[in-house]
Amino acid sequence: MNIPARYCTGYMGDIGIPYDPAPMDFSGWCEVYLSGQWYTVDARHNHPRIGRILMGTGRDAADVALTTSFGRMDLVKFLVISDEVVGA
Repeated sequence: MNIPARYCTGYMGDIGIPYDPAPMDFSGWCEVYLSGQWYTVDARHNHPRIGRILMGTGRDAADVALTTSFGRMDLVKFLVISDEVVGA
């Protein structure tokens, strides 16, 4: 179809959805370029979501890996907090 597209990686918070005790996580989705702007396409979530934080774009997940390490690594702590800003 010759439609420009790119892989996106970022954080998907829990703003605007029913409470779920499981933590939200980093996510991958794609964007397509139509009529002069990028549109998000996310097969993982079958309804629109707000609070998506784009961290990187590329051709595939290898282009925009969240971490790349060599050898033994111990992740001690990793925490992301996102809050809705009302009235901004």
